[in-house]
Amino acid sequence: MSAVTTEQPTVGERLAGFGRTLISPKGAVFLLLIVLLVSITVLNPSFAEPSQFIRFIQRVAPVAIVAIGQYFVIVGGEFDLSMGSVVTTQVVIAGNLIGEDASKSVPVLLFMLAFGAFIGLVNGLIVTLLKVPSFIATLGMMLALLGATLYWTGGAATGNPAEEFREIGRGGIRGLPVIDILPWSVVVLVVVLVVAIWFSRRPFGRTIIALGDNPTTARYAGTRNWWVKTSTFVISSLSATVAGVLLVGYAGVHPSVGRGYEFIAITAVVLGGVVLGGGRGWVVAAAAGAFALEALFTLLNFAGVPSTYRDAVQGAIIILAVAYSATTLRARRKGRALEAPVTHTSPEDPATQTSPAPAEEQDAAASARPAPIPSTQRADNETNGGS
Repeated sequence: MSAVTTEQPTVGERLAGFGRTLISPKGAVFLLLIVLLVSITVLNPSFAEPSQFIRFIQRVAPVAIVAIGQYFVIVGGEFDLSMGSVVTTQVVIAGNLIGEDASKSVPVLLFMLAFGAFIGLVNGLIVTLLKVPSFIATLGMMLALLGATLYWTGGAATGNPAEEFREIGRGGIRGLPVIDILPWSVVVLVVVLVVAIWFSRRPFGRTIIALGDNPTTARYAGTRNWWVKTSTFVISSLSATVAGVLLVGYAGVHPSVGRGYEFIAITAVVLGGVVLGGGRGWVVAAAAGAFALEALFTLLNFAGVPSTYRDAVQGAIIILAVAYSATTLRARRKGRALEAPVTHTSPEDPATQTSPAPAEEQDAAASARPAPIPSTQRADNETNGGS
């Protein structure tokens, strides 16, 4: 008997594999984030101080949480453009329903979570049952919520929640060494990220990715596509609700608080290497995309670039990130196709030679086999109401 030996990769091969990971769409965002943070530190050395850096994380936390929610929608093959309006609506709800009465904080918070889940449920059912493309369905929800909020507030800042409720976004654990304070926003972000990682590794989370990759195959595998896809919109709206609770703490109550958050979330997710159309992506990279995006804006601010260029930079990032991701994915598929082994059967090998079965047995075997399940790389012609 011949022993099977496995060769251990050399140091050079490990370094090469690590380098390929860093330049891949999933890993490039971490390399970009490091470069941006170093550049900011060069321009403003005080940024590297622990207390300043923890404040930076606190500022990014709502954006990262929204990006995590948007990740599940995009990896499932859809879009959610209503997240910004959900954030705005939740901020206005908290400011006007709680007021100065701190005893209303918990009931209003529960109402906000229920309202967010309801908005996500409505979005999901419109997409899955009414077969409305998610881009149109969530765009309509965005405008409806924004119009209702403007009607409620008259377009001006109104309401001021109790200080105890605002502490969720602006307060934290004080008196700590080195960092002085650990903001509650950072704690909430860590909890949300850990739950998202755990959920994405569970069977239901993997089903979302499978649905985004190929809805037809997922349906033939017994997946309830409508429920899985609807759940992604519920997750998205709940994440926007959590972001709204944090923003109440330091952004105030104004109908423009959450404006543009949906596009910021999409930009962060795309920057994190998540493929538009679904089926490819990593939730940690999506959250890192939010940090990289905010770090880029901070760098531009320190460099003296006017804030009016922010939207232009954001649009360029979306185009470049999508183009880079698509190019890398095509090259990887082409490389796998070229490296696919071809097996040949030697006619001299008696173990591989079989005598043909009689025609009657072949017909019986063919009739006994079940019909093949249709499978494509991605069922673009059957989106089940997706975009």
